[in-house]
Amino acid sequence: MNALPNPFVALITGAARGIGAATARRLAREPGCRLVLVDRDEAPLLTLAGELSAPVTCIAVDLTAADAPRRIRDHVIAEHGRLHLLVNNAGARWTARFADGGWENVRRTMAINFDAAVRLTEALLPMLRGSTPSAVVNVSSLGGRVARPATGGYAASKAALAGWSDALSLEEAPNGVHVGLVLPGFIVTEGFPQRELLARRLTRWIVATPQQTAQAIFEVAAKRKAERYVPRGYALFAVARALFPGIVRRLMSSKAGAAPQSARDAPEMPTRRAPEDLLTK
Repeated sequence: MNALPNPFVALITGAARGIGAATARRLAREPGCRLVLVDRDEAPLLTLAGELSAPVTCIAVDLTAADAPRRIRDHVIAEHGRLHLLVNNAGARWTARFADGGWENVRRTMAINFDAAVRLTEALLPMLRGSTPSAVVNVSSLGGRVARPATGGYAASKAALAGWSDALSLEEAPNGVHVGLVLPGFIVTEGFPQRELLARRLTRWIVATPQQTAQAIFEVAAKRKAERYVPRGYALFAVARALFPGIVRRLMSSKAGAAPQSARDAPEMPTRRAPEDLLTK
């Protein structure tokens, strides 16, 4: 069953690279797909658009800017007049323990990973309601369910996105707008090849690709699934966290001395960089 109409218009944030670019390529294969690609980086966005067979429009914008939701809404109205799928994928992560990064690290992480998705959804929700059946897919992270040392800001932002998605799904179901959640774990990208995990037979299964995540995003939207972990087995970690929080905390604390790796495909960014320097993915 494919709940997306033909034709349909899909908007993807953080579309220039990683999961966002893979999602654009996956959706472009669907009959009647028309894409709106959003990213701060215009050059790779235009390059990707030129590779796709589906009709594409692009808008380069910093999602944390005050006028970003209005600009994107106006673009969609002018170019397409309707919207059937919103994929809130853009995000970033700065690794820092709270004693070092403090509130500022949490604030700027929330600004892109949570606030930007909420603000954009608010601007586009009337259009989604008017284009039913429609869907919102929010890309969270396993890190939003199971936090690790030095990822508190990231974990908080992804946990907030997951909780908000649950509430929004109940609110918008009567309006014909499906709201789903995708929670990736370790993803192989150009910046994070995950060689150590892939080299071990016991950990190889926990590594996924952007293409697998893109397929999960498509299925959550088209089949109106509530949520998907990528790989699926990651759901066991979330269940363990709910049932045995003390044990999970002890396991995480035993790794507290290790430098954390990215739970997704955002580049590692030093905490000294200003919010306006962040890149969406």
